[in-house]
Amino acid sequence: MGNTFCGVIGCIDQASIGVVEKWGRFDKLAQPGLNLFNPFAGEWLAGVMSTRISSLDVRIETKTKDNVFVQLLCSIQYRIVTQNADDAFYELQNPKEQIQAYVFDVVRAVVPRMTLDELFEQKGEVAKSVLEELEKVMGAYGYSIEHILMVDIIPDAAVRKAMNEINAAQRLKLASVYKGEAEKILQVKRAEAEAEAKFLGGVGVARQRQAITDGLRENILNFSHKVEGASAKEVMDLIMITQYFDTIKDLGNSSKNTTVFIPHGPGHVRDITEQIRNGMMEGASAEIKIE
Repeated sequence: MGNTFCGVIGCIDQASIGVVEKWGRFDKLAQPGLNLFNPFAGEWLAGVMSTRISSLDVRIETKTKDNVFVQLLCSIQYRIVTQNADDAFYELQNPKEQIQAYVFDVVRAVVPRMTLDELFEQKGEVAKSVLEELEKVMGAYGYSIEHILMVDIIPDAAVRKAMNEINAAQRLKLASVYKGEAEKILQVKRAEAEAEAKFLGGVGVARQRQAITDGLRENILNFSHKVEGASAKEVMDLIMITQYFDTIKDLGNSSKNTTVFIPHGPGHVRDITEQIRNGMMEGASAEIKIE
């Protein structure tokens, strides 16, 4: 402690307290600073004790309610009560072992009543139980318990691995649910887009056919008025034949086509005319229904 003695003079450091005996019995406490002793009267400095806060780390292994072995690292901060330093000096030979024994006793009585999850959630309650027991016991020996800290809770390695695997499995399950919901939404949106595209395509085809029908009707009416004696059917046949030959011409001029076989002859031309006329009429009927 750095205390010095010289005959009847003793110097005690700050944050320390001296124990003075007289003829082998406790006489008084010597405060920090310069102290005088009378060796002829049997006075002498029996010892010096520090009043600083000390820390003691205790590692305890115990079992939880759900049969999981855990190690708890407990830090106890304590100090000597200045007024009762004589009790601390004379009553306990090894205070650290005494504190450690009480910590073991309390922790092994409280923790087995908790599950592992409850222990992590209520470690403050364990520390509080240890503090209450130590204050009651160690206070009688001149010690003050300042703080109890549950520094760490360490389950068995196999238990930690299993807990990590359970957590990972739960997260993977949640990720799979989110992924499935995303794929479901994507498929629904894709189906809606495809249905909308088909609907709009059908509307476009119907309108195209209606435009062709309107154009043919206008051409037939104009031709009938300008050429006397021409009926609407004859004009329609003439227009269909003209479009038929234009189509054959376009097929022949297209470089992307190879060989196309189509029936050709007066009878076939008549059949094609009938087919085109029927198609136009069906297109006009479909457009009317859509509108």
